[in-house]
Amino acid sequence: MNKPLRRVSVFCLALILALMGWATWIQGAKASDYKEDSHNPRVAIGKYAAPLGNILVGGEPVTGSAATSSTLKYKRTYKDGPLYAPVTGFTSQIFGSNQLESLYGDLLDGSDSRLQSPADALTRTRAKGGDVSTTIDAAVQKAGYRALDGKKGAAVALDPATGRILGMVSTPSYDPGKFAGSSTDDQKAWQRMSGDGDHPEVNRALRQPLPPGSTFKLVVAAAALENGRYSSVDEHTDSPDPYTLPHTRTTLKNENTAAPCKNATIRTALRYSCNTVFAKMAVDLGKDKVKAQAEKFGFNDGKVDTPVRAAKSVYPDDMDEAQTALSGIGQFNDQATPLQMAMVTSAIANGGELKTPQLVDRLTDGGGNTVQQNEPAAYRDGRTMSGRTAAQLRSAMQTVVDQGTGSNAKIGGLTVGGKTGTAQHGVDNSGTPYAWFVSYAEDGNGHQVAVAVMVEDGHAARNEVSGNGLAAPVARAMMKAALG
Repeated sequence: MNKPLRRVSVFCLALILALMGWATWIQGAKASDYKEDSHNPRVAIGKYAAPLGNILVGGEPVTGSAATSSTLKYKRTYKDGPLYAPVTGFTSQIFGSNQLESLYGDLLDGSDSRLQSPADALTRTRAKGGDVSTTIDAAVQKAGYRALDGKKGAAVALDPATGRILGMVSTPSYDPGKFAGSSTDDQKAWQRMSGDGDHPEVNRALRQPLPPGSTFKLVVAAAALENGRYSSVDEHTDSPDPYTLPHTRTTLKNENTAAPCKNATIRTALRYSCNTVFAKMAVDLGKDKVKAQAEKFGFNDGKVDTPVRAAKSVYPDDMDEAQTALSGIGQFNDQATPLQMAMVTSAIANGGELKTPQLVDRLTDGGGNTVQQNEPAAYRDGRTMSGRTAAQLRSAMQTVVDQGTGSNAKIGGLTVGGKTGTAQHGVDNSGTPYAWFVSYAEDGNGHQVAVAVMVEDGHAARNEVSGNGLAAPVARAMMKAALG
């Protein structure tokens, strides 16, 4: 064979070997990647070839599957879709999935390896979909949803002893069943939701951090007691009224000018929500000590997973003393989700011990056998404050409800403590304030519940917006449902 032919032969052989190597790489090492690629139509065909497993509330499914006449043989259905959408999320043949539907998609569609029997693995058959049991209490969820009706806001109820999320409401909501299929109507329903200016698709309970207003005063009070600034909630503070912000000519006043805020005790300052007391207290402590206390509750943690990840709640770092004062009353650049403020109240109710919030109780296979059981777990090291500090704050919060600004949270036969908040926002505080209420309730048998409510827009006149007026009734409804 002459030299040119030899070169051509060698080149062709190299091409053949390269092609064989590439084919082996695609069919071997990359096979699973292509098999699971969302752009591969076989993925969707396999996912919807049989009924999906379900998401359960109180042991009962709030999801289902319905037969279709398309290539995707089944589509997802929802029972009380708007009520449970903040819990379940959605799964759509066209638009994908989110929240629990996404996080546990493999379990629900039967492709999770934990569901496969040896026979399934041998025949490459997809197992029957498993179920996701949530921690939600249907009565608590319904109570919060009904109480928030017509308002833009959110509410979270926690069991302080376990961290179980008993209720997680976000309004306005949406019906995920409206766009679960692939029809023209499904596409129109998605477009309507996506174009809604109130953003019903946003889970405000987990994903909408806003200024917490005066509810943040509980964090500052905890820091003051833990750092020995004051020995009890009944010791008088060093607090002028009005208070001039450090290094400025700006004076901070109290909403209720008749309130006895000058040198008030922490109990009195929480009862009347004295801005001057907690603004100066934050400056006296210094931003680092307030920050340390806030972070024990979960602020500045971008990995709070329920397992759905919550947006990060923020206690700002780079502040001067005047900004620290405003931050001490939940303004300046403070940001908190309703879940975060429920964690604060939960720790206070539970003697200072904070449990990691949990939305999922257990996972089961298609036969009801447990695949994974989630047990209560401490958040970080679990201890946010001493038991004595927690008891002091519970006592002061009870005064807020019994004699102060939180009267709408009273429930006969239960011990209730709370804190109101009205957070300003917008240029020169021109926006309608956000109304907050955080609370806990306990019965005589040791059962507790902690609740945080945020009303972003209650359709009330600006001068009528208050935590007690708009948010406390929602918290009351949820606490009563949990313990009543």
